[in-house]
Amino acid sequence: MWRVSVRDLQWRRRPFVIALLATGLIFAMSLLMSGSVTGLRDADHRIIDLIGADSWIVATGAAGPFTASTAVPAAAADAVAALPGVTKADPVALLHSTARLPNVKDVNVIGYRSGGLASPKVSSGRTVTKPGETVADTKLKLKVGQEITLGGHPLRVVGLASKVTYYFGTPTLFVDLADAQAIYFAGQPLAMAIVTKGVPASAAVPAGLSVVSPTQARADLARLLKSSNQTIGFLNGLLWIVAAGIIGSIVYLSVLERTRDFAVLKATGASNRALLGGLAIQAVILSALAAVVAALLAPVLAKGFPFAVEITLRSYVTMLVVALTVGLLASLAGLRRAVTVDPALAFGGG
Repeated sequence: MWRVSVRDLQWRRRPFVIALLATGLIFAMSLLMSGSVTGLRDADHRIIDLIGADSWIVATGAAGPFTASTAVPAAAADAVAALPGVTKADPVALLHSTARLPNVKDVNVIGYRSGGLASPKVSSGRTVTKPGETVADTKLKLKVGQEITLGGHPLRVVGLASKVTYYFGTPTLFVDLADAQAIYFAGQPLAMAIVTKGVPASAAVPAGLSVVSPTQARADLARLLKSSNQTIGFLNGLLWIVAAGIIGSIVYLSVLERTRDFAVLKATGASNRALLGGLAIQAVILSALAAVVAALLAPVLAKGFPFAVEITLRSYVTMLVVALTVGLLASLAGLRRAVTVDPALAFGGG
């Protein structure tokens, strides 16, 4: 039966190739969506790790440092640094803004103390050492020495850092805390959080402040992506349904075109189980080859995404398993038609 099924695919190779390419593109889109979720999540984790805080001190009532709307006194860092269990404390400003580069672009802005926590690892140039300087995300395609404008404030690029995007792949500018205060807080000595090395006791922090763990800070940033991840998951489900529809239609059309073939098979004693096996072989071959096409196509298409797409080995394995499952389910589309074929058609009757 499997030879008959394979030979039929060879005979109808043109519609098979068209279905293969269409299904492969759908599987590739599913891989890209899965990779985008992974890429956005990993970008959030990287920025938390880059800042390197053991705890975050935010205004009381704030869910976390990335969604906080209440600033804290930057001078509170000195009081926090003196607490038992804390070896270092620095104020940071975590903001979202636009910069003229020379075109206007959305950017994340991290204001930090020179040499303090949140200092980026530069791939070229150096870190910020004084006001008026910035380290730019390589995604912005700026050059060391280039002048930019942030909030009407001129800055000179002194270094470049890679993989420092977050919040839907938005690139980041690292600036001196004094610049962030001048641009966003009208020069007031404020920050959005105090980051520490060592963890202070919650009861010991100054009044009006509360301690947030790195896990809570990561969850605060991930909350911004929750709705988009749910949307991607919903669209992924729709893509699998479309893929099943394409494979199912090919299998069903195959049954319609092979009505007399099935009549001959049934007249010679082929069981319904054997017919189902033949249809399943066709669907699985189509699904497996479409998965191969997707695996080759997805990395190419990923280069056109505005943010990093990280397709893991697990995503490839999951796609293959789901693709084979979709193929098996799609084979049922033609089974009902196949089992109702009258064997008399093999002899010109029926």
